[in-house]
Amino acid sequence: MSKSDPNAPKRLALIASKGTLDWAYPPFILASAAAAMGWEVTIFFTFFGLPLLKPKLDARVSALGNPAMPMKMPFGPEGFQNINWPMPNILMANVPGFENMATSLMKQTFKNKGVATVEELRDMCLELDVKMIGCQMTMDVFGFKKEEFIPQCEIGGAATFLEFAADADVQLFV
Repeated sequence: MSKSDPNAPKRLALIASKGTLDWAYPPFILASAAAAMGWEVTIFFTFFGLPLLKPKLDARVSALGNPAMPMKMPFGPEGFQNINWPMPNILMANVPGFENMATSLMKQTFKNKGVATVEELRDMCLELDVKMIGCQMTMDVFGFKKEEFIPQCEIGGAATFLEFAADADVQLFV
């Protein structure tokens, strides 16, 4: 639909460029919220966001990539859970298994707070007819094949996404 149609639904165009656990949430949260409000939504998955289209998601969090991230414990007494545990970069970079631990703690914290998993959010997006486009150029660069992704996704280039984004009310790069 075109913006010239006053009855056309609002449109949200998202670019998902990162696939870590903390960056996987924003495109799916925004897309599912907008779609639930009746908006037309398209997400373009490019570079490190492209693996978010794989059937089995293995999004991890790297505390090293975000040194400002406080670590909170998802267990123990409330006072213990409320402590911000600043982690020095040297610890995050050199302790074997630190990324696995950070990922487990974040997933447990989300679960404790009733936050949907990335997989659940993606499924909700699909149920709400959010269009998902995997970047063809990224696939070529990194050697992915269409068969490696969920069947509901479309494969296309920047022009495919821009056709939708040109008439979008909101465009976001995450």
